[in-house]
Amino acid sequence: MAQIKTEKQYNALLKRVEYLLEVVKEDTPSNDPDFIELDVLADLVEEYEIDHYPVEEPVLADVIKLRMFEMGINQTKLSELLELSPSRVSEYLTGKSEPTLSVARNISRKLGINPSIVLGV
Repeated sequence: MAQIKTEKQYNALLKRVEYLLEVVKEDTPSNDPDFIELDVLADLVEEYEIDHYPVEEPVLADVIKLRMFEMGINQTKLSELLELSPSRVSEYLTGKSEPTLSVARNISRKLGINPSIVLGV
């Protein structure tokens, strides 16, 4: 099967996929030419992106900061929620320190973060 070889091809196909996403609706039959084209091109674009734009595993500090934003809390509130000193929370947020197993469990439960992310596995 064909594959995308250059960034220029990738950008052109990405634009075409974006166009087809506007055209193909949920009720579009699977034998419709636009549906088939979208299906094929989306696979090609995905394959290129996996090779050239890999998604890295999330870093605990970034996940905690995102959750803080989602919850509308600051570092002081987070330290109160986790029953930790503000300086200890700061160490976790800057990546200077890793949480102990009991703290990791607390972070996972109270912030609703997947344990595998908190434990880094």
